[in-house]
Amino acid sequence: MKHLIQPIPLSASVEALLAENQLPISDLQDTSKIALFGCVSNTQVSGIVGLELYGHVALLRSLAVAGTARGNGLGDALVAYAERHAVQQGVGSIYLLTTTASGFFERHGYHPVAREDAPAAIARTSQFSNLCPSSSAFMVKSVGG
Repeated sequence: MKHLIQPIPLSASVEALLAENQLPISDLQDTSKIALFGCVSNTQVSGIVGLELYGHVALLRSLAVAGTARGNGLGDALVAYAERHAVQQGVGSIYLLTTTASGFFERHGYHPVAREDAPAAIARTSQFSNLCPSSSAFMVKSVGG
C-alpha cells in the first residue's frame, strides 16, 4: 500500500495520536530541532514520526500509528521516510529510545547500544535525559556518511 507521507506541523491531532500511544509530547513545543512527518487521510493524522537533527547524528522519535491504520505498512513507511530525510541532511547515524518496539526497529536494522556510548548531542536531548525511562532500549542504525 502506498502512503503519502509529508512534513506536517505540530497540531492537536498530532499531540492526541502521540498521547494515545503513550509517547511524550512535553518537549515538542520547541520544534526548532524536531522535524515531524506524517500521513494524513480525511484530515485525520493516521501516522507520525519525528526526527531531531544534530549534525551527523539524529534521534528518531515519536513513531505512532493510529489503531485503525495499523497492519498496512505505515510504520515501516514512516521510518523509511525519516531515514531518507536524515541521509539527505548528512546524518550518518540515527539513534532511538523505545520501551515497546525494539523488535520492530531490529527488523529495520537498528541494534542495541549502551547508553554511555550516546553521542553528546543525543545525550543532551530531553528524550534521552529525562523523558524516556532508563530501562528504555537505546538503539542505533548507520545510514550513511
